[in-house]
Amino acid sequence: MLGLPDAVTACLFDMDGVITQTAKVHDAAWKEMFDDFLRAWSAQHDVPFVPFDPVRDYDEYVDGKPRLEGTASFLQSRGISLPAGAESDPAGAQTVWGLSNKKNDLIVQVLARDGVEAYAGSVRYVEAARAAGLRTAIVSSSANTQAALKAAGVESLFEVRVDHQVAEAARLRGKPAPDTFLEAARLLGVPAARATVFEDALAGVAAGRAGKFGYVVGVDRVGQAGQLRAHGADVVVQDLAELL
Repeated sequence: MLGLPDAVTACLFDMDGVITQTAKVHDAAWKEMFDDFLRAWSAQHDVPFVPFDPVRDYDEYVDGKPRLEGTASFLQSRGISLPAGAESDPAGAQTVWGLSNKKNDLIVQVLARDGVEAYAGSVRYVEAARAAGLRTAIVSSSANTQAALKAAGVESLFEVRVDHQVAEAARLRGKPAPDTFLEAARLLGVPAARATVFEDALAGVAAGRAGKFGYVVGVDRVGQAGQLRAHGADVVVQDLAELL
C-alpha cells in the first residue's frame, strides 16, 4: 500500500520540498543573497546585472546541495571566482563563506518569523510507513534541519537525522554524492538495496541512484518530472499521498 518494492524496509526522506514546505523559503533566500551580490559585482566590474533565476538557477546549481557547494556552483556558472574565505567571514562578504553565511542568516530569520509547515500528504505517508514497520530517516544538507522539523511538529517521525552538522563531523560529501543517504541507512542498520530515497532535488535523486538504493522516489513540486526521471528516479509523484 506504500507503493514500494516488497524488499524495502527503510525510507530515507529529504526534508526541504519533500517533508517541509521550506524549499520555497530557501529559493527566496538564495535569490535575495545572490541578487544583492550580483548587483554589486556588476557595478564593480562594469558588466550587465543578470539576476539569479529562482527556477533554472536554483534547480541546476543549488537545490539539494550543501550551502558552500551551492554557492560555489552558481558562481562558477557565471564565471565568477571568489576566495573561499573562512566560516567566520561576515555575512555578505565577497567570499564563498561570506555569501553562504548571508544565505543562512536569511533562512534563520524567516524560520523564526514565519515558522514552517509540513506537507500533509507527506506526514500521512511517513505515519503509514512507520505503522507498517518501516524504518525512517531524514537526510538534509540544511544546517537548520532540526529547527525546521521541530517548527513543523514532525521531528518525532524520524528515528535518524543526517544533516549538515552530521555530514561535517563525519566528513561526508554532499549530494549528488550518496554519502549522507548511505550514512542514514548505516545508522538504521539497513543495506542500501533495502532502502528507498525520497527526493525533490535533481542532485538528491542522482545521489539515490549513485548509492544503488533499492528504489528512488522523485517528488515533483515544480514541474520537473522529466528531469527527475533522467537523474534516476524510479517513479515521480507530485505528493507522497499518491503512493498510499
